[in-house]
Amino acid sequence: MGQILDIVPNHMCIESKENIWWMDILENGPASIYAGYFDIDWEPVKKELKDKILIPILGDQYGNVLERQELRLVFEKGRFSVLYYDKQFPVTPDTYINILKYRLESLEKILSSDNRHYIEFLSIIASIINLPRYTEKDPEKIAVRYRDKEIIKERLMKLADVSHEIRAFIAENVRIFNGVTGDGRSFGLLDELLSRQVFRLSFWRVATEEINYRRFFDINNLGAIKIEVPAVFKETHKLVMKFIEEGRITGLRVDHPDGLYDPSQYFEQLQYTCFLHLRRGFVRRLESELPASPGPDDLEAEITGQYNKILSSEPQYKPFYIVGEKILIKGERMPEEWPIFSTTGYVFLNTLNGIFVDTRNIKAFDDIYGRFIRARPNYHVIAYEKKKLIMQVSMSSEVNTLGHYLNGISEKNRHTRDFTLNSLTNALVEVIAFFPVYRTYINTYTVKDRDRQYIELAVTKAKRHDTVISGSIFDFIKDLLLLRFPDVFEDADKKEWLDFVMRFQQITGSIMAKGLEDTVFYVYNRLVSLNEVGGMPERFGISLETFHGQNIERIKFWPHALIASSTHDTKRSEDVRARINVLSEIPEEWKRHLATWSRINRKKKVVVDGRNVPDRNEEYFLYQTLIGIWPVAPMDGAGYETFLERIKSYMIKAVREAKLNTSWINQNAIYEEALVIFINAILNNNPENHFLKHFIPFQKKVSQYGMYNSLSQTLLRIASPGIPDFYQGTEFWDFSLVDPDNRMPVDYIMRKQTLQEIKERERTTGLLELSRDLTLNKENGMIKQYVIYKALNFRKAQRALFERGEYITLEVYGKRAGNVCAFARRFNGRNIIVAVPRFLTELVTNPEDPPFGNDVWRDSSIAVPFTESGVKYRNIFTGEIVNIEENNGTKRIQLSEMFRNSPVALMESIDEKAAE
Repeated sequence: MGQILDIVPNHMCIESKENIWWMDILENGPASIYAGYFDIDWEPVKKELKDKILIPILGDQYGNVLERQELRLVFEKGRFSVLYYDKQFPVTPDTYINILKYRLESLEKILSSDNRHYIEFLSIIASIINLPRYTEKDPEKIAVRYRDKEIIKERLMKLADVSHEIRAFIAENVRIFNGVTGDGRSFGLLDELLSRQVFRLSFWRVATEEINYRRFFDINNLGAIKIEVPAVFKETHKLVMKFIEEGRITGLRVDHPDGLYDPSQYFEQLQYTCFLHLRRGFVRRLESELPASPGPDDLEAEITGQYNKILSSEPQYKPFYIVGEKILIKGERMPEEWPIFSTTGYVFLNTLNGIFVDTRNIKAFDDIYGRFIRARPNYHVIAYEKKKLIMQVSMSSEVNTLGHYLNGISEKNRHTRDFTLNSLTNALVEVIAFFPVYRTYINTYTVKDRDRQYIELAVTKAKRHDTVISGSIFDFIKDLLLLRFPDVFEDADKKEWLDFVMRFQQITGSIMAKGLEDTVFYVYNRLVSLNEVGGMPERFGISLETFHGQNIERIKFWPHALIASSTHDTKRSEDVRARINVLSEIPEEWKRHLATWSRINRKKKVVVDGRNVPDRNEEYFLYQTLIGIWPVAPMDGAGYETFLERIKSYMIKAVREAKLNTSWINQNAIYEEALVIFINAILNNNPENHFLKHFIPFQKKVSQYGMYNSLSQTLLRIASPGIPDFYQGTEFWDFSLVDPDNRMPVDYIMRKQTLQEIKERERTTGLLELSRDLTLNKENGMIKQYVIYKALNFRKAQRALFERGEYITLEVYGKRAGNVCAFARRFNGRNIIVAVPRFLTELVTNPEDPPFGNDVWRDSSIAVPFTESGVKYRNIFTGEIVNIEENNGTKRIQLSEMFRNSPVALMESIDEKAAE
């Protein structure tokens, strides 16, 4: 078995002192040898931050934090640091002199001017005065700084160790600098010292407008690195390449490539580097057999030559299995120039989920949702507004920086220099708000048609929507983004435009993700199973034709793409979505229950500032969530309390993400407390709770149908073109929500034990009885593990068929034609048929009854026109053999035979002799 490693090339954690690169920057500023590793603007819009880094970490205004003594100066091992609780910030050696020279005359009185320790102390001060500043740019002087600052620390440590007087002097100065609570003047020394540091500590809310290092989205403790710099790439991939060279890693999953300056260049470099280390590892394993091994430089040159030769003859060559976590919107395709094996599976996830949403009921759900929340929300308007909101409250600093960059460019041309900074920034905001995809991928002076269309669409919509901003400004932005250079441009001008475009591209992806995934998906709640990463909630389900079409396209262009149904980033697990999808089949029932629940719970709402809490949209969201995550098994007291805490934590997170009544940045504690009171009231676990009396029977019914949806999704994921990906814990029913709820510990011991039990029962009782029994007792989740176990092992045995076999859509006949998704895979004369049910509320009145046999499937059948005479099919889950029938000249298999004793069917072709 191989191992795929998930890597994050775009950013790293910067809040810990263990990040030596970041600590070095905080100590040495632009002079740091790592200053070019991070995406830091050393000359930001806010002039006071020139050559400094804003660190928005404080829980209150700086002055209040300082005078509460939450910032403390400390001296340890010859160096000074500032502590903020468990966070440590190095004082730049340039400013040690502030501390060491303070009250110097008192030290002279204690030791005398000719004391050798005092003379050494003065010598250290002189060394600090002569130390090259942290703003130094000259490499030679920077080298001197690095040498001398460490010598200074070493000398200071030794001196403090041998001289009690100097140690006491420094300790007293540190005490004085740390001030006295209640005496505001006493903090002047520490304030002055902090003002001279590379870092500027500030209230965390300042980050939205003034932060001058690029972050991962709006997370302050994740600093973006410049992976496009060769030294940064080499250092950050050193451990990964060691694992590849040793054969411990067989694939890479690259997180968030849209945040990179140039994703295409990154993937090209990554493939080459993987190839280099693969070959190095191979050579090292053969070293004992080789008469003479080439040296490291010769070997790298030789391997590089081999790689370039292969690429020249095979431009699409991809030596290592790499997939990228790229989110595609609507009809968007993977950038074909990326040398990877496609995405991590969100397109498949949303298409798979969509075929279990009954598209026929879109109007009914629009009406139910609109009437319940007493509004008619427009998804596209909400998406536009929330992207603008993100640019105002979460990422305004990044947008302002880009606006100033654009303003600088406009000043260089007589035709655009009259455009004001505000109008340029506002126009940029409008264009980004209307951007139809996460980002474009322009990295040369040639703009692909794909990217041109997205840019033109965004600018056209922005120009049409905002009639206040001059149309010529939008035209200028469009020309810039499309690199339509004026005739007078020199190379430097062209490079500046291209750099702006590439920085613009980095921002649009983050704003799209924060605006949609982390805001809109908690606001537009018509059917929340559709609110998924890469999803399109405005589309009420997906047709079977679309599902089959994407499978055919994948096998043609991206046969080794990951295909997933749950990941660490999904908003809801696959089993939660499978339940909520059932609601799309029964709109009238859903409508009746909503009305009942709302009436029962109306008096349990708390009024805050004249508003009922929760509001009706949040209430609608909560009911769907409860249907999705309610446990199958009965809960004891402790289990129910744990469940209740999960619900409350999740709903607080959800309303903060929605950013309507509270938010992460501006938390409304009273509103959130009122929401918790409401949840406690409606979920009060006592026999007189009328809501639970009405809710639980309906939820159980939905849950029964949802489990069949989940089994169908599971088999389709295993049998569809691509590489099936399973998230931890989903071997059984998994009713988890978004992170951190989906990061709970998984009981792998129990899973191993049940798998062994399944294997033993398969051996002793046989497939048919086992499959039927597990289906009838599906609540324990073993039926899902059984489907995974049988289907994956079959896939392993028939690897070529699943990886290279044709994908053939199968036609279904009869009244149940719309209730089945069916296709075949064929390779070298070997056939399999995959068929799964959907929309079972139409077919099975009592959800406790299994969807088996003729009473359910009647006369419906699947056409198998490619099947040769004498071939039969065996269901791998039950071992049952099914005959081919001829009807009006068409070869068919009856659905009642395929689903005689199994809720899903994977049929392998066998000849008559094997059947006997």
